[in-house]
Amino acid sequence: MIIDCHVHDNKYSDDSKLDFYEAIEEAKRIGLDGICVTNHDNNLLRNEIGDSAYIDGILVIVGAEVLTFEGDILTFGLKGIPKEMVSSEELLDLVKKNNGIAIAAHPFRNNNRGIGNNMIRLAPLLSGVEAFNGSTYYDYNMKAYKLANRLNLPILGASDAHKLEKLGTYATYFEGRIRDHIDFIEAIKCSNCYPVMKKDTEFVLACPEIEESFNLIEIS
Repeated sequence: MIIDCHVHDNKYSDDSKLDFYEAIEEAKRIGLDGICVTNHDNNLLRNEIGDSAYIDGILVIVGAEVLTFEGDILTFGLKGIPKEMVSSEELLDLVKKNNGIAIAAHPFRNNNRGIGNNMIRLAPLLSGVEAFNGSTYYDYNMKAYKLANRLNLPILGASDAHKLEKLGTYATYFEGRIRDHIDFIEAIKCSNCYPVMKKDTEFVLACPEIEESFNLIEIS
């Protein structure tokens, strides 16, 4: 299954122009199996659809992108989002207590919203790294990719879409079937996933070493 793990809708993220139902329609059109709606500092969409739901054949998983003092972290399985900014350690401890997962979002983006080299000390508490982000320059993505490899952390891809045309720029391929948010969380904990990117009308492997080995084989 191919899931875009970082999407913002315009109802609960003020900086997004992406309509929730248009995102589902576009996801279906381009060959995604699911999207994760990770709005800024809230998971209010849970009040409408729960933690996950199938809508028009597309799996929608609700998470949140939480800004900590060190930078942005994607969280899944966390019911209550802190009302005030906290440190990364505080957030990651909270996620762990809730049996959720925490993913470093665009760690080296040049807007002071990535946790950067804090990944090194936070690695034992992180569930993965969004090393391939569709709204981040390639060089910064590669920096995140190399450090995630060094730290032996699962590597994910996501669009960080705030507008329709960005959806699916990068995404994550899951080897097994993801039925709901529980499967999603477990798959990342078990590292049963890897990043892909949209190339023309197909999704192909995004990791440089894998691309070289597999010659950009189509997986969709």
